[in-house]
Amino acid sequence: MAEKTMDAVALLKADHRRVEDLFEQFEKASGDGRKEKLAREICRELIVHSMLEEEIFYPACEGKIEEDLLKEAFVEHDAAKVLIAQIEDGEPSDEFYDAKVKVLQEEIEHHVKEEEQRLEGLFSQARKAGLDMDALGEQIAARQAELMEQTKSGPLPKPELTTM
Repeated sequence: MAEKTMDAVALLKADHRRVEDLFEQFEKASGDGRKEKLAREICRELIVHSMLEEEIFYPACEGKIEEDLLKEAFVEHDAAKVLIAQIEDGEPSDEFYDAKVKVLQEEIEHHVKEEEQRLEGLFSQARKAGLDMDALGEQIAARQAELMEQTKSGPLPKPELTTM
């Protein structure tokens, strides 16, 4: 019997926890090499995660959840993408490198809170709307595997802004 894929919300929440852990590791890290490795992994995870939400999850939510919440999510992604691009182009010895990673962390924490809020959050609204979370989970898992493989080595894809 095939292994059951997590539903869409469970997959996206697992991504959130992984990135939170990476941010914690970055805060404790010393040495430019370690910081750069962690920052790169944070950026990779966030680029892939935002692509999954923008390509699969958010379009499935359109017309089924509060439009303002969805628009905010896209704008929050774009704000994070600007910082991700700056972090990717920089290096740990840059004057504002750590500050950019910290602000990115704060932006992501806010975004995650809005998605995961118990009753009013984007995920909660999507569940209440009756979206097929298992089917979305399968799509997300397949695309995630593809994107993680593509971004394993070499430069990360430049984040594309969706609200400009």
